[in-house]
Amino acid sequence: MHKLKITGGKRLIGEIKISGAKNSALPILAASLLSSKNITLTNVPQLKDISTMLTLLQSMGVEVIFDEKMRLILNAKEIKTFIAPYDLVKTMRASILVLGPLLSRFGEAEVSLPGGCAIGARPVNLHIEGLRAMGADIQVKNGYIMANAKKLYGADYYFPEISVTGTENIMMAAVFAEGKTVIGNAAKEPEISDLADFLRSMGAEIEGDGTDEIIVSGVKKLQESSHEVLPDRIETGTYLAAVAITGGRVLLKNTSSKFLESVIEKFKLAGADIQTGNDWISLDMHEKKLKAVNFETTPYPGFPTDMQAQFCALNTVADGEAEMRETIFENRFQHVVELHRMGANINIKGNTARSVGVPKLKAAPVMATDLRASAGLIIAALAADGETVIDRIYHIDRGYERIEEKLKQLGAIISRDSS
Repeated sequence: MHKLKITGGKRLIGEIKISGAKNSALPILAASLLSSKNITLTNVPQLKDISTMLTLLQSMGVEVIFDEKMRLILNAKEIKTFIAPYDLVKTMRASILVLGPLLSRFGEAEVSLPGGCAIGARPVNLHIEGLRAMGADIQVKNGYIMANAKKLYGADYYFPEISVTGTENIMMAAVFAEGKTVIGNAAKEPEISDLADFLRSMGAEIEGDGTDEIIVSGVKKLQESSHEVLPDRIETGTYLAAVAITGGRVLLKNTSSKFLESVIEKFKLAGADIQTGNDWISLDMHEKKLKAVNFETTPYPGFPTDMQAQFCALNTVADGEAEMRETIFENRFQHVVELHRMGANINIKGNTARSVGVPKLKAAPVMATDLRASAGLIIAALAADGETVIDRIYHIDRGYERIEEKLKQLGAIISRDSS
């Protein structure tokens, strides 16, 4: 089992290039099933979740090629099966994103109920009810979603609660549906708009992305397309947090502050000097100690749940007390138990964690419970006295490209132990 070893206490200084967004690339990869033409993608991150999705697509018959410029070329002209098996889907919830494209283009799909991080219930019924509203016959049998539709029809579907992957699935299903589909209470995340941009580049007719109402007018066919995946805003926020907790400074390139306004506001409240440009963000703590910051996770454009663990780590050593409310997932404070092992003073009541900053964290063996919890533990370890060993780091490989290499560029003392 791989582990990360981190010796903390070193001020991080330097620059990093941010990778493409995992949460954007995954639905775009699934959307390649809609076309029989070549799809060329750039800025696709090299991650475990990406390789899992590519393996799933290849198992269905999609041709996958990386050219000499590391562009990813996909061709789904000849699909041989419409099944997404449990063995591939169990490790990644985003696998359910093949449901909408398969149903839209081929009229059938058999997709295993998904797995992934154990951070709380993320029900697939929102996807199912949306597809049923479009005329699909869907049953759940033996752990599989069995879907059929001779034809999908445009419909008005209002999500009872906001769902990012649900919005993406219905958007993709609506591409070939007859008539107009109106998605109400739609997710507004930048990754939704990136998917919409990609679908439009193939000839889909979509408007309203970035708002709570998305309208998709069905088309008959799609064309060849090229698309660059947008930068990863959560990776960006994570490295800002890693540098901030050490009192360091960093220049992050190939990223944008446009989609991180709520996060940048919190960094400024914590005492960071933040500067931004068209494709870069810089942070400088000027060796000052962090100030505790209150926050509440909410759907975009609010403070993202995917940055909760990272700011929880920052608050452990910040001056003052902080209240942190998690409103998206019910099991997303699992990292707090591990932070306690490092000397953090955090109490949890319901969906709220209250922290009192301590002068210093102390190294300890800890265990990652999910992707973003892994990031939070790494951030804490960078500020702790001694060598922290983080177990079960396969989670981190699902969402962060070459994390040890990038942290080493900033001077971090970090290594992977595969013994």
